[in-house]
Amino acid sequence: MSEVKVPELAESVTEGTIAEWLKNPGDFVEQGENLVELETDKVNVEIAAEESGVLKEVFGEPGDTVYVGDVIAKIDTKAEGHSGSIENDGTNKDKDNSKSNNTGAGDDVPNGEERTERPIASPAARKLAREKGIDLQEVRTRDPLGRVRQDDIHEHLSHKNETSKSKDKEKQDQNSNQASSSVSNQGTTQEESSKEVERIRMSRRRQTIAKRLVEAQQTAAMLTTFNEVDMTNLMNLRKRRKDKFQEDHGVKLGFMSFFTKAVIGALKKYPYVNAEIQGDEILLKKYYDIGVAVSTDDGLVVPVVRDADRLDFAGIEKEVGRLAEKAHQKKLSLPDLQGGSFTITNGGVFGSLWSTPILNTPQVGILGMHKVQMRPVAIDEERFENRPMMYIALSYDHRIIDGKDAVGFLVKVKELIEDPESLLLEG
Repeated sequence: MSEVKVPELAESVTEGTIAEWLKNPGDFVEQGENLVELETDKVNVEIAAEESGVLKEVFGEPGDTVYVGDVIAKIDTKAEGHSGSIENDGTNKDKDNSKSNNTGAGDDVPNGEERTERPIASPAARKLAREKGIDLQEVRTRDPLGRVRQDDIHEHLSHKNETSKSKDKEKQDQNSNQASSSVSNQGTTQEESSKEVERIRMSRRRQTIAKRLVEAQQTAAMLTTFNEVDMTNLMNLRKRRKDKFQEDHGVKLGFMSFFTKAVIGALKKYPYVNAEIQGDEILLKKYYDIGVAVSTDDGLVVPVVRDADRLDFAGIEKEVGRLAEKAHQKKLSLPDLQGGSFTITNGGVFGSLWSTPILNTPQVGILGMHKVQMRPVAIDEERFENRPMMYIALSYDHRIIDGKDAVGFLVKVKELIEDPESLLLEG
């Protein structure tokens, strides 16, 4: 019998949450085949079987917390079979058939006995049930083998909502006579109790995001300074060069490479923005690993473009694109997310015109980009022109960055963006 243990995940990561079992007890698994997906604070990790055999039992349900070194499954390496079945002798057949029948959520439980077997369900159904807070034991299924599928979950939800509404209406009818003397006090309570709500458990990653954002606001003396950038020259340059750039490098020329180069130029002039606090010391970083915030369905992640100062525009665009694609496909590794000396976040892609980004601690600076919008700009005392303008924001830790340096940093970014040829020459 082979034990499946939670492996070393990464430095400082000692626990995870079972997100989804990819195999069920009774399945035959090949060596190297993934058994379970764990959700950690930063990324999801799949644990594979180290030996071939039949998955005999699992320890832990989706949502359970497990720690490095915990045994979470056992594989019978001497058993033979095929995926989804076990070859048993006659003695065990009746037992296994009984198991299958008992796990069929549509069967009645005789004599009030409690079901203790783990229901058979597809990974997609388990994920949906976990998101909706549904106990799979309560779900009826039409599958002859008792397997719970997504359609069964949706049907269960529909029936549950109808039952809930019926009970609420019955309760309201019973209380209507009693409520006549205190309508002003009870009306709001009754109205709220009859409205449909959905309770969703926060994922481990969302809990971690929430915790870190609160910690950032509680531990850092965070301030935000703003400026605005005239994007005319950059947009004209990009328009002239984008087709040739894509033809030569196979990647589109976007704003992110320009802003990354501008940030690096400003960090070199104001090094304390590229630092962090360790106890009573300031750690000045002589490298430029730039984090780029990416929004995913599971929350915000910040993969890091390593040694961005050594990359040209094409290199930055390719790396940002590669990391963003991995983020959306949930394939980021822990090294993709660790470290970083400064972060850029672009709320403009969602239409944000103005915001105050929160520090990605232990970093002490983060630049917020926003939507490009046409606004009237004074050219001189007599003339106005409509120009494509962008507000930019720098949130910084005032413990080590003075206002003078913060404002100077943002002005430097503005100057470089408004004179993009200088970035091309220096880059």
